[in-house]
Amino acid sequence: MRLGIYGGTFDPIHYGHLLLAERCREELQLDEVWFIPAGSPPHKQGRVSTPAKARVAMVEFAVSGFPEFRVSRIELERGGPSYTVQTLEQVRASDPSREVFLLMGADSIAELVTWKDPARILELAHVVAVNRAGESPDLSSLSQLLLQTGRTVRTIEMPAMGISASDIRFRVAQKRSIRFLTPRPVEMYIRQNKLYEDADTAS
Repeated sequence: MRLGIYGGTFDPIHYGHLLLAERCREELQLDEVWFIPAGSPPHKQGRVSTPAKARVAMVEFAVSGFPEFRVSRIELERGGPSYTVQTLEQVRASDPSREVFLLMGADSIAELVTWKDPARILELAHVVAVNRAGESPDLSSLSQLLLQTGRTVRTIEMPAMGISASDIRFRVAQKRSIRFLTPRPVEMYIRQNKLYEDADTAS
């Protein structure tokens, strides 16, 4: 089984996330892509995330009807900081026959070297950097690590969309439309539950 792992806060999930997952599923011939909402991201300790229950619900709404996409609560159930290396260890231990691909936006790939045990991450999964059309991922910070481990980073291109979770939060706080930025069920969930209306949560 070829499995894509796509982690993030998904606060909220939007069409950019979904397009990234779909492009990787197609290009890498993945059997499944698991969306893994982070519990407590170590690199985002400065911002208060929306409660996990709400973020999971939004991801479930977004992927509903797409059998290749699943939502995993593995990091939420584990508790504590959401270290990717621990998630990959758990996924591989549950089924060693899986071929695992770690899906990342190209803007995050440069930070990989600062994550917990990046060499082990490269050992546990094929790392995939997804860049927007016309851009190239910056792998310079990883060059030494890639040389030491003998691993490579696969790059995949997706259309530039110009959508971000922070912009969606800001627009909600400003009482502006988020239509066509995120799936309609997610939009309605945000409105009905009054998410991001506070300026602090929109930052």
